[in-house]
Amino acid sequence: MSEEFIDDRPTLTFWIVSGAALIWNLLGLFMYVSTRTATTETYLDQGYTQDQIAFMNATPEWALSAFAISVTAGVLASLFLLLRKSWAVPIFILSFVAIVVLNINNFLLTNTVEVLGMVPVYVQSTVILIGALLIWYSLAAKAKGWLT
Repeated sequence: MSEEFIDDRPTLTFWIVSGAALIWNLLGLFMYVSTRTATTETYLDQGYTQDQIAFMNATPEWALSAFAISVTAGVLASLFLLLRKSWAVPIFILSFVAIVVLNINNFLLTNTVEVLGMVPVYVQSTVILIGALLIWYSLAAKAKGWLT
């Protein structure tokens, strides 16, 4: 009989996924900061119309707070994942819940598609998918003993 060696060290894929998660969430944080610091002039330079700018400037503070929570929690969860800490799981879940709250404003309470077109739908669909995958991946990493 051969003895099996149980190895709880993460694979190379773990490190790639964890690093990509951090980069993804840092991009989200950059988008949040860009949104909060944008001026009418910067929006005009990006090709937005006055109606679109007024629409974006009318975003309620609670929705912007959800945006801030989602990206900040995502960055923290990604760092916890890289540090192999089980705190990654609940923090990824917090990030995901905040994404859902933000999207309640974006797609249920406002006419985002009418004003901005379909691009926000595609972007937010991707954000939701990646958020769900990161929860799943962190749960799987925890189950394999990679997170403590």
